[in-house]
Amino acid sequence: QVQLVESGGGLVQPGGSLRLSCTASGIIFSAHAMGWYRQAPGKERESVAIISSGGVTNYADSAKGRFTISRDNAKGTVYLQMNSLEPEDTAVYYCNAKRFSFVYWGQGTQVTVSS
Repeated sequence: QVQLVESGGGLVQPGGSLRLSCTASGIIFSAHAMGWYRQAPGKERESVAIISSGGVTNYADSAKGRFTISRDNAKGTVYLQMNSLEPEDTAVYYCNAKRFSFVYWGQGTQVTVSS
């Protein structure tokens, strides 16, 4: 059974930082591309950052320069370091694992940026 478990969300003030973690089980983690997506109320889910199995990263324009995705294959964990957070970053953040046509999602973790 595949499980992706996110953690690290919470309430943070504008300009603050958070680090999200997603630990996977039931998959060959190192063989999967891993991604972070987010969905704000009333909006569609959007890609934030992706890291390939080989470590190549890709960011949404809104994340460039502020967010960093990384992975630790030994721990089966992908991270999203988020700095300079803005109220517009408020959303539920989802972890994603993909290999060929197989796609898995975590349950999501809430990030709220507010003063």
